[in-house]
Amino acid sequence: METSFLGVPDVSMLTFAALTLAPVGTAALGIVTGSAGGLLLLSLLSLVFPPAVLIPVHTVVQMGAGATRVAIMWSWVMRWTVLPFLVGSVLGAALGAQVFVSLSTATLQAILGGFIIVMTWMPGLTRMGGDRNRFAAIGFGATFLGMFVSATGTLIAPFVAGSSPDRRNHAATFAALMTIVHTAKLAAFGLLGVALHAYLPLMLAMIASATLGNWIGSRLLSRMPEKGFRVVFQVVVTALALRLLWRAARDSGLF
Repeated sequence: METSFLGVPDVSMLTFAALTLAPVGTAALGIVTGSAGGLLLLSLLSLVFPPAVLIPVHTVVQMGAGATRVAIMWSWVMRWTVLPFLVGSVLGAALGAQVFVSLSTATLQAILGGFIIVMTWMPGLTRMGGDRNRFAAIGFGATFLGMFVSATGTLIAPFVAGSSPDRRNHAATFAALMTIVHTAKLAAFGLLGVALHAYLPLMLAMIASATLGNWIGSRLLSRMPEKGFRVVFQVVVTALALRLLWRAARDSGLF
């Protein structure tokens, strides 16, 4: 007999409760580490859903979570990044939805992993060029590549960190830009019209709990020393980049 709680397919009451609580921790973690929260949530959802459901549900939840984080931390958003990033992101999504990429996923992961490590540990490179042009290019590249590899946030994070004078600027601006990316990806793939209505109760519950996680994370971040945040950020993003390199090596059959 098929399990269904509140009409959500293949989700029991216990699973629904666990998935509802998960974003409290992942959203708070995402704020205090500057990244990683979305990837952890994706990993948890993958234990329950197949990719065809996992990707749109995760994208909707992250879009909602990002929007609530922006609302909570709006005064810290570096607004000058938003418009150029939005323009680049829309173009990247439109192109990425149509273009066939000849490079293998493993090759893309290897290139991104190496690039992210360099940008993270050589932050001066993330400030090269004009500010607005740089974020337009980041929006285009991150959204385009995000169609093929799940590394969008890890790619954007070093550039946001390099331009942020304060850890709260980083958390708020990163959330704003990632909300744009998730919205553009949903529009590009036509997922706004896909039959996700059955998962709506779960997605709304997860977004609500992510709002609580964002509130907790923003309070923790305010008490966190700036230097401590920067160190944690570099370690976490480096670990995520190394994960990309490991997956690239594995998918290439090196081990």
